[in-house]
Amino acid sequence: MAVRFRALDGYELGGLLYEPRGGPAPRQVAVLHPGAAIAQSRYRHFARFVSDAGIPVFTYDYRGIGASRPASLRGFRATMEDWAEYDCAAAIGWLRERFRTSEIAGIAHSISTLLQGGAHNAAEQAQVLMVAPHTGYFADYLPAYRPAMTVMWHAVMPLITRLVGYFPARRLGLGDDIPREIALQWASRRSPDLRPRPGETACGRRSRLLDHCAGLGYRVQVILATDDAFATTASAARVLSYFPGARIVQQQVFTPADAEGRRLGHFGLFRRMSGATLWPRVLAMLGP
Repeated sequence: MAVRFRALDGYELGGLLYEPRGGPAPRQVAVLHPGAAIAQSRYRHFARFVSDAGIPVFTYDYRGIGASRPASLRGFRATMEDWAEYDCAAAIGWLRERFRTSEIAGIAHSISTLLQGGAHNAAEQAQVLMVAPHTGYFADYLPAYRPAMTVMWHAVMPLITRLVGYFPARRLGLGDDIPREIALQWASRRSPDLRPRPGETACGRRSRLLDHCAGLGYRVQVILATDDAFATTASAARVLSYFPGARIVQQQVFTPADAEGRRLGHFGLFRRMSGATLWPRVLAMLGP
């Protein structure tokens, strides 16, 4: 079911609700927080699998991405703090409004493993499954890929973004196009600590986001892939360090052998090729 709903600042977002057919009110529902520059449509096969197992799944697009993209990204203003404070919170709120008594599980991918914690109602999620968590810090990238990725994300991306007015990732085969400020925020990630320095742009909002993460006490489980160039054990540890109050239940590391020899990388868990081997194991982790 296609959904149009409002972010907390009034911006209209696009979402999709995957529901099992018939049956009683579900004990558990899930909200899937997408990675940066990854449209919700790319999670559809995984979302259908989970919903067919009896857990309704709500997916959505951040402002500037997919079904939440404006007519033009040139001149469009959006920040990662907007994604966290306004968009994540609205998605959680929409799901809670529809399923008032069900337990909410968060499924967060990539940078959203951190961003979802900045939503004022993040604690509505009884647990969060963090898939491929990272903060965009170049020194956490898998060493073999680090030089090329550092050049792409921290040199090429800001240069093209300033020229074009947004980062045209689609033309480069790198996912969905990225709004200007968000691309520049990612490109400027230099320090291992996300805490802003005095006077830095969005200093107060980023501090508020991290403070909110620190106060959350929900259950957390982590999924990594050994061939993921972005999300490594170091990047997962960095994300988890911003959630000191969370209860870390387990960390599961998948290998290409677990996916019958197919490459997993940063998105492979959500591809259909993982359905037979990995999705049942992920579903078991979601159990309330």
